Amino acid sequence: MQTTMMKAKLHRACVTHSELDYEGSCAIDGEILDFSGIREYEQIQIFNINNGQRFTTYAIRAVEGSRIFSINGAAARLACPGDLIIVCTFGIYDEQELINFKPTLVYFNERNEIIRSSNAIPVQAA
Repeated sequence: MQTTMMKAKLHRACVTHSELDYEGSCAIDGEILDFSGIREYEQIQIFNINNGQRFTTYAIRAVEGSRIFSINGAAARLACPGDLIIVCTFGIYDEQELINFKPTLVYFNERNEIIRSSNAIPVQAA
């Protein structure tokens, strides 16, 4: 059996650019891509915290250290600079791969600086 699992999550990143007249995609700081394990041209899901929009696109590499999260092409109508987003990637894993599987979770401050990373979502108190 194979199971689809969240591979990586970039939590509460701030959109820095929204470029309607661009070919498409989401440009993300190359250092952030490397840190999270997201590959250039990998499919990503974006969840806009500000307006509830959810959409699919692919990641492209922005300048290392730029802290850019640029929503490009048609998706630029779904997110504006200043919006907070969650970016997720998913992978399909077999039972053997799941034995040691852990996602990469990356959390940001308002300047798109990494404030922490984890491989598990903290349990919320009831």
